[in-house]
Amino acid sequence: MTETTAPATVYDFTVKAIDGKDVKLSQYKGKKLLIVNTASECGYTPQYKELEELYKKHGDKVTVLGFPANNFGGQEPGTNEQISSFCEKNYGVTFPLFSKISVKGDDTAPLYKFLSDKAKNGAVSDAPSWNFCKYLVDEQGHVVGFYPSKVKPLSEELVAAILK
Repeated sequence: MTETTAPATVYDFTVKAIDGKDVKLSQYKGKKLLIVNTASECGYTPQYKELEELYKKHGDKVTVLGFPANNFGGQEPGTNEQISSFCEKNYGVTFPLFSKISVKGDDTAPLYKFLSDKAKNGAVSDAPSWNFCKYLVDEQGHVVGFYPSKVKPLSEELVAAILK
């Protein structure tokens, strides 16, 4: 895919699930998405618990998508299998997790290039500055907001945007 045929929505992307299978993001049409870059050894790692609570409580409205990344201080050193096991065992994660990717720098995954470029997504130009940055995507696949790491998944601000 060349830069000139940039996708109009996140639904145009296919990503790898944590088990290596291809997942078309178009399968989530009609629901909001909360796309989060995650890490297992970060001060924000306990947000996995709130992300899971959010997914269980408001799963009819939003699907949480976790993208492990090792871009910030080596805080996600594990393999996909280790990450999956860690999330399940420590936080009971049932929301979809994807293969470890890069969310900044020269090797940024195509989805994150789209999410962090307002010229492509039409809404935000914020790239993750740390682990657990969140992008909110509406039911039509358009980016509608960016929330930095410090914004908790169950914060009033984020939940209100999801329920809007």
